[in-house]
Amino acid sequence: MEKILIVDDSLVQSSQLKSILEDEYDITVAQRPEDGLRWASEGGFSLILLDVVMPGMDGFTLLKKLQEEIITQNVPVILITSLSNVANEQRGLILGAVDYITKPFKPLIVKARVNTHIRLYQYRKLAEQQSMTDQLTGVANRRRYEQYSETKWSEAIRLHVPLSICMFDIDHFKMYNDTFGHPAGDKVIAAVAQTASSHLKRNTDFLARYGGEEFVALSLGEPAEQMFQHLMKIRQAIEGLHIPHNPSVSEWVTVSVGGVTVIPEKGQDYGFYLKIADAMLYDAKKNGRNQVILADEKLKPLRERG
Repeated sequence: MEKILIVDDSLVQSSQLKSILEDEYDITVAQRPEDGLRWASEGGFSLILLDVVMPGMDGFTLLKKLQEEIITQNVPVILITSLSNVANEQRGLILGAVDYITKPFKPLIVKARVNTHIRLYQYRKLAEQQSMTDQLTGVANRRRYEQYSETKWSEAIRLHVPLSICMFDIDHFKMYNDTFGHPAGDKVIAAVAQTASSHLKRNTDFLARYGGEEFVALSLGEPAEQMFQHLMKIRQAIEGLHIPHNPSVSEWVTVSVGGVTVIPEKGQDYGFYLKIADAMLYDAKKNGRNQVILADEKLKPLRERG
């Protein structure tokens, strides 16, 4: 059931709206603008119904704040008002509102407008999800990774917690394709992605296909030693799939993993640490493949072998 947030200081009006919509939607009511902003920022709403005239912070001010927040800026907002002049309507639309509902409420009109904007939101969300998903593996694509990494880097700085940046590469993949063919290679890429993602299910984990047979993973809040153990389990699980490889190079399909754990500070560059993760991956491949090397918070490599 889609969730709708009603922000209206009038208990009578918010109760009327809730009674009109609650048969079809999960309704949350906030009577203070500050509560509405806080609940909206927690995410999960498909539509916000926002009263224009409220004490303290009016609807236009709250709408502007919603547009500035990453989590809420794409959630459609319908303004509720008895103000029907063109100037107010124009101001709301310029600020990003998708529609108006005027008081007194007409249930059929309210339902029709709400249903329309919920459907449009669902369509946009589906289209965005498809554009951010790698079609072969079902994990995030590089475009989504670039957006996510920027957000998580800023979050790690704000919270002053570790962020691990990890690169996975399928060992001897060109040889695999040459031996078994590209359709079989695609199945291997998908199997590796599925196995890695099954071990990266926490809200603080993220996995994306970086390109070809290479993946990138981010994990927030876990110190280097724990992340190192976690990465070894992923590597072992992929080897444990027992996908036959060309016996001249390896018995089974395996991956090499390189990464770095950093507690970033304001002014530091994410790209610098991505290069360190890539260097650790290169080191893992150069030293025999099928292993994990992770640089800790002091840039000291934690090595699975040697």
